[in-house]
Amino acid sequence: MARQLAFDLPVRPALGRDDFLVAPSNALALKAIDADGDWPQGKLALVGPAGAGKTHLVHVWAAATGADVVRGIDLPDADIPAIAAAGRVAVEDADRIAGNPAAEAALFHLHNLVLAEGGRLLMTARTAPRRWGLTLPDLASRVEAASVAAIEAPDDALLAAVLVKLFADRQLTVAPTLVPYLVTRMERSFDAARKLVAALDAAALAQGRPVTRALAADVLDSASGGAQ
Repeated sequence: MARQLAFDLPVRPALGRDDFLVAPSNALALKAIDADGDWPQGKLALVGPAGAGKTHLVHVWAAATGADVVRGIDLPDADIPAIAAAGRVAVEDADRIAGNPAAEAALFHLHNLVLAEGGRLLMTARTAPRRWGLTLPDLASRVEAASVAAIEAPDDALLAAVLVKLFADRQLTVAPTLVPYLVTRMERSFDAARKLVAALDAAALAQGRPVTRALAADVLDSASGGAQ
């Protein structure tokens, strides 16, 4: 029997609207993104665990509205007036700027410029703004006034769909039975799904093996042993 070869192919995440997997855990967040004209005070905090789909929703919103997207950690070096001029701006991982005076001051400036002109400001984070630990009082009071849209933990169906998408992003073909096998044995989070698929891809490449249940068992056993 010919051995299936593993190739180091580029990862191409599909971030279009049609690629977003809608489920009860994220439907309200998607609805909020679609209704940016109804955001109180023109701002929204999109929160959820790592890998939950926040970045995907940001790209859906940006594609639909022409919004600029910037990472919170990049704000100190960014041209804030130029970004604000877009009228709609998304700041990813806004919670990670807490304790960074330059980044906090930049977000404060961006917030004021965007909203003063009737624009829209979308911020993503792992938790609600009141838990970010911001040290600039004026910024904290403003972001804590934002409405919050949360993406919840996935159910079995969504976790399975996420695994299928992650395999497709990496151009990996797997047997249909592999996904339910993984769902019942992995940590139940989007971030764990992302890391597991990356580990399977790396193992398949390193060992010249296809991604099978046997390989998955080895990777899961290795991860479990490393955690003990």
